[in-house]
Amino acid sequence: MERILQFILSLSLLIVLHEMGHFIPARIFKTRVEKFFLFFDPWFALFKKKIGDTVYGIGWLPLGGYVKISGMVDESMDTEALKEPPKPWEFRAKPAWQRLIIITGGVIVNFILGIIIYAGIMAYYGEDYLAVDKMKYGIGVGEVGREIGLEDGDKVIAINGMRPERYSQIPIEMVLSDGGNMTIERKGETVTLPITAEMVGKMIDKKEPAIFLPMPFIVGEFSDSSVAKEAGMQVGDSLYAVNGEPLIFHHKFIEEIPKHKDEPIVVTAYRNGEPMEFTMTIPASGLMGIRPEGDLTRVYDLETKKYGGLSALGAGFRVAGEKLSYYVRQFKVIFSPETGAYKEVGGFITIAKQFENEWNWRKFWEFTAFLSLMLGFLNILPIPALDGGHMIFILFEMVSGRKPSTKFLEYAQMVGFFLLLALIVLANGNDVMGLFR
Repeated sequence: MERILQFILSLSLLIVLHEMGHFIPARIFKTRVEKFFLFFDPWFALFKKKIGDTVYGIGWLPLGGYVKISGMVDESMDTEALKEPPKPWEFRAKPAWQRLIIITGGVIVNFILGIIIYAGIMAYYGEDYLAVDKMKYGIGVGEVGREIGLEDGDKVIAINGMRPERYSQIPIEMVLSDGGNMTIERKGETVTLPITAEMVGKMIDKKEPAIFLPMPFIVGEFSDSSVAKEAGMQVGDSLYAVNGEPLIFHHKFIEEIPKHKDEPIVVTAYRNGEPMEFTMTIPASGLMGIRPEGDLTRVYDLETKKYGGLSALGAGFRVAGEKLSYYVRQFKVIFSPETGAYKEVGGFITIAKQFENEWNWRKFWEFTAFLSLMLGFLNILPIPALDGGHMIFILFEMVSGRKPSTKFLEYAQMVGFFLLLALIVLANGNDVMGLFR
């Protein structure tokens, strides 16, 4: 329920502010706004009230929101009034530059909002990250990572010539590295490995990281039926070996322990610097019944930066630019058939899942900021029915001096609507199939 509430609050906030980006310049230029709705209202509305010339309301279908501007060809396809001569208060009667500001207002608000939220996060929470040069154990490697040719302990030098400064940049650049390569340091030698589109597809399909931060296996807590607890292990013990074979890292134990189902094993662990041995029989589940300590700060030296005033705004602008760049670059991966990434395009369920199960204001604002940038970018795409489509037609008019006919705009709006409908069906269809998978 908390996840759903966060999703609704975030979406509502972004929709209202986006539509205000259209509404305010429309009113400044004395253009009549007939409706201002949060969510869509086919057949009926949950709430509506007319104030002046505008009906304000809340619809029942939470797929977005809209402002209906007089004299504009929009998704309502209400074109009867357009057969009459333009009225002074109509959108079509306004100069092209005013129409351009009205159309782009929503997108501009999305981008500015994303920057402001990130700036607020930088000012209030600061920024925590792990610098690449502080990755003392190198990288841990999953199944796909091994297929690429990576090994535990490798140190990443560059990906497609880009030298990452932070650990968080590495997995993102790997997924976006369609047909690229990565340079690593292994036992004092430099090795270059290709990252093919097929490998990117596997990273996306398996939904597991190709690399991760290796963590020592420190006992955090036990399950009710933990054989490790019965053997005498305690919270805080640091596991080191199985049957005398050093493993050290948590992921190595995860791979090794299930191999000993229904067998007695000896696990070596350190307690207060002293080695201790624990004998236990691994059950058919292949689990010792231990949940590891996951606090990175116990193992790694995280960098923490605090910002204030203009520095927070500058940091917000930088982070917004990075997030938007990552999002735009994803499209190359999505449209590459070899990766199969189009199968993972998600809709509302995928978006809702990005929020925490428990209310976390930092995570809420971080994802709301990203969602604002994402909506801004999608809306500015040159597709009829989107703000970007209207913008292209107005720019064409300003350059050529010729205004597209109402009939052409109607047909373009219909084409754009069906394109958007197809995208919505694909994205939310993937969500539904994902639930069954």
